[in-house]
Amino acid sequence: MTRRNLISLAPAALAAQEVYKHGADSMRQSGVPQGEVTKFEYRAKEIFPGTVRDYWVYVPAQYKPDKAACVMVFQDGQGYIADDGNLRGPLVLDNLIHKGDMPPTIGIFVSPGVMPPLNPQQQTRYNRSYEYDNLGNQYGQFLLRELIPEVKKQWNLSGDPNDWALCGQSSGGICAFVTAWHYPEHFRRVVSFIGSYTNLRGGHNIASIVRKSEPKPLRVFLQDGSNDNNIYAGSWWIGNQDVHAALDFCGYDTKFVTGTESHNMKHGGPILPDAIRWVWRGYGQPIPKPTGKGDRFFVNQIVDIKSDWEEVSGNHKFTEGPAVAPDGNVFFTDVPGEKIWKIDHATGKASLFRDNTGRANGLMFGADGRLYACQGGAKRIVSFGMDGSEKVLAENVTSNDLCLTAKGDVYFTDPPEKKVWHIDPQGNRKAVVTQGLEFPNGVVTSPDYGLLLVADMRNKWIWSYQIQADGSVANGEPFYRMEVWDENSQSGADGMTTDSEGYLYVASRLGLQVCDQPGRVVAVISKPHSGSLSNVVFGGPDLNTLYVTAGDRVFRRPAIRRGVWPWKPVMPPKPGL
Repeated sequence: MTRRNLISLAPAALAAQEVYKHGADSMRQSGVPQGEVTKFEYRAKEIFPGTVRDYWVYVPAQYKPDKAACVMVFQDGQGYIADDGNLRGPLVLDNLIHKGDMPPTIGIFVSPGVMPPLNPQQQTRYNRSYEYDNLGNQYGQFLLRELIPEVKKQWNLSGDPNDWALCGQSSGGICAFVTAWHYPEHFRRVVSFIGSYTNLRGGHNIASIVRKSEPKPLRVFLQDGSNDNNIYAGSWWIGNQDVHAALDFCGYDTKFVTGTESHNMKHGGPILPDAIRWVWRGYGQPIPKPTGKGDRFFVNQIVDIKSDWEEVSGNHKFTEGPAVAPDGNVFFTDVPGEKIWKIDHATGKASLFRDNTGRANGLMFGADGRLYACQGGAKRIVSFGMDGSEKVLAENVTSNDLCLTAKGDVYFTDPPEKKVWHIDPQGNRKAVVTQGLEFPNGVVTSPDYGLLLVADMRNKWIWSYQIQADGSVANGEPFYRMEVWDENSQSGADGMTTDSEGYLYVASRLGLQVCDQPGRVVAVISKPHSGSLSNVVFGGPDLNTLYVTAGDRVFRRPAIRRGVWPWKPVMPPKPGL
């Protein structure tokens, strides 16, 4: 068996075929105890409804009910079961566990789902591509909420994510990676053979997402052959190289074994023992989060990867509207709770600032030191003094978020009416400055007040408008392009803030997306939990702490970049093109 780790971009046609043979770890060995394999059928309940699938559970001879076992899930599991097949999954696990090359591990071999027809004159719906090539989180949800709980009813499974692995080939390979990517809190080890990182359902985007995203604690083994598919969806050979290069760029523990085969497992089958041995090596030590090493790996310029989000306030109903005060403390709203809270930056403790807020949502401090608010329930725009005084700027308006300029211009979004409004500094005139966006939500100015930026949360665009001398806006463009996953084409772009470099920070479903001045997402900071972010602001007296509102809680994290005071114009440096 020949293995090569050198990646070549030479045309596949120039590569001579190599012959790969199964080694001793893929053969039955005397003295090696055999685990037990049991076949089951599963009918999906909530996720992939109507589908039926077979799955097999392998339990090693070393399993003891009083000790939680590791878990390895194999997609296209039907292809691994036979001892005389190409993959020989249970046999390989028997040998590796016996040799101590991996811990006692329960193998779950899962077939893709099919939806049977109601009668013989109708066709079956085959779910494999929908489940496996989909870039969303549905398959991970299926494993975690439906299938694996069935296995847990009979066997004791570890709860440590370092003890969970995924394996697959072709579409099952990309499925293994995407599932771990969405759920690193459950899966940390990935084996992908001839992975379909091409545009069957958007898989060609994975490499760029990896490069932009805050690294996750994953270990990834990849394999492909130089004669793999080159079809309408792309080149599998190039796609696998692209994903490996992205993982390496971000500092992941990754290995790419290359060969000369086409889209088959003639190479992957014989090296299955090596792949499994590699992902389980050093078992007992947790898989670390990479620190990033590539040039212009922007996450490292935004936050310290070694840090994490710290919860500073919880047990609310829905948090929104974080705003930094002149002393660096941060105020936020609990919209349905009709409360405004204040976080003392020095202590991280929250205290109630105001009750009965009229369902206040978006907040921002102005140059006058007052706290401006969108009162969605009372249908007003108001400002609060620190002594509790309240001043009404506009009535009979629906609103969600707002921002101010140093002169006192107020801009606020009106999502139901698809409008953005302007109130002049004297509060004498309110006017619509733009309309027609599908759902205008977050709004912020550029640090120099030259541009008004509006998030349309029901698609992937942040609009940029030029602010005119009279407060109106012109020359609008869908300028910033948000990243989205398959489960929803809406970015969920919500509250926003900027830093002193002119970069834009957008709270979204995917995470905290950071855009450079030319409008490109250059970094995606991980969310503190699986839900969406609703808003973001820089806080602290030096504006070097990111605060985010997320569901019923507020989190913060040290930042390398610094924010800008909303009432002090800053001219950002000229961007590189």
